[in-house]
Parts: sequence; C-alpha cells; structure tokens
Amino acid sequence: MSTVINHAKRQLRDGKLAIGLGLRQARTVDIAQVARTAGFDWLFIDCEHNSMDTDTAAQIASASLAVGITPIVRVPGHEHFHASRMLDNGAQGVVVPHVDTAEQAKRVVSQCRFPPLGHRSMGGGLQQLGFASMPVGDAARIVDEETLVVVMIESPAGVENCDAIAAVPGVDALLIGTNDLCFEMGIPGEFDDPRVDDAYRRVIAACRKHGKFPGMGGMYTAPLLERFIGMGVQLVLSGSDFALLMHSATERARLVRGFERKK
Repeated sequence: MSTVINHAKRQLRDGKLAIGLGLRQARTVDIAQVARTAGFDWLFIDCEHNSMDTDTAAQIASASLAVGITPIVRVPGHEHFHASRMLDNGAQGVVVPHVDTAEQAKRVVSQCRFPPLGHRSMGGGLQQLGFASMPVGDAARIVDEETLVVVMIESPAGVENCDAIAAVPGVDALLIGTNDLCFEMGIPGEFDDPRVDDAYRRVIAACRKHGKFPGMGGMYTAPLLERFIGMGVQLVLSGSDFALLMHSATERARLVRGFERKK
C-alpha cells in the first residue's frame, strides 16, 4: 500500500503526545527532515500569521510526506478553498482558526471531508496516496481516515460552545489558541489566571466526552507545558522555528562573546 500514514494521528489514537513545530521562518523543504530528525511529529505550517504562499506551503507538505512527519496547515480563514487547496496538495490536516460555534465546525467538516460526511471536491491524483491509482471511492475513504481536522478555540464563545463543537462528526481535535483566548478574555499574557485553567478543563472534558483530541498552542514554558499536558492535552504545538532560532542564536552569541579578551 502506497498510502502515507498520518503519523501524528497515529500518536493521538495511541494515547501519546503529538508534538508539533510551528513554521514562521522556514521556506525550504529540508525543514521537514530537520524537524523529523529533531523528534517532532508534525509541522504546523502557518498560513494565517505567516507571509508564506500556498505553493511554498504545498512544497513543504510534500517533502514532509516523504520523511514521515505530518504536514498540517493552519489556513487563514473559513473559505472552502483555504483548506481544499492545501489538502489537495499534500497536507494531511488543517487547523482552522477562530471556530466559535458548532455551525462553524460543521462548515469546516463540510469543506474538509469527502461525501457522505462532507462536500469536499475530489481533485484527482493525491500525494497522500503516493499518486496510486485506485477506485475513487476507496481513495476518498482512505484519505479521510488519514486527514486530521483541527478547529481552534480562541474566544470565550468557543469555550462556552466547546461541547457542541466537539460533538460535530468529522472534527478530530480542538486546539486552544491560548494567546488569542487570553486577549479575548481581557487578560493578555496572563496564562496563570484561573480562567485559563478552567477553559482547558472544559475543552479537555468535551474532547474526552466525544472522543476528540485536546490541543494547546501559545504557551511554551516548561511549567505551562507540564501543567496542561498533565491535564490531558495531547496535540501540542510546542514552539516555532523563530523562537528556537532566537533562543539558540542568543545563547551562541553570548557564548562566543564570553571568550572576548578584556583590553
């Protein structure tokens, strides 16, 4: 079978963490191999806050399939072509931002799943199948099974409606965008506020009730990662190439500067 399995989805189904690396700076396909070798399970190819175009995102997704790291694209909005163009060109999942209601989640599913669950259009040869020729019905079924549909909870309304959102068939995961959620709650950057814990408890409970996977993004310190993973989060956006570059570059400059001779 030439089908490329969705490694991150397998991790989640096995009750393990699926650890993602956000892409903000990377523009070359070797980032897929770099991230895989470093130990990440999936790439968060950000087309919402990134200037990356769809062709570059598709090239990185294609390279990811070849090395066994799951390419997941955060699309910029809720239009059907935002998701379909990525799924038709190598992505094994999409993250849809700012989902506040079950109705919006149903629209996401309609755009990302083939009939009968959704209304995604069949675009022809698919990289996720290794371009193998097979009956179109089988192709749609297999690709659906290997696609990860993630909706982001980024507002108090999304938290309030999380049970109904998690109940939507075809949604795989609810990922809390903690930065935007805190802004919407009037507590920007206050990740230790009890309301953040409460939001995570509610979303995690909704996911467990409906067989979905809880996710987190926007918090990257060790204590916060440990806290919310301990609460049951599995789909973890654990940092970005930009943040890792800044951290390592700063440490390297400091190291070398320390060898400068005092005059």
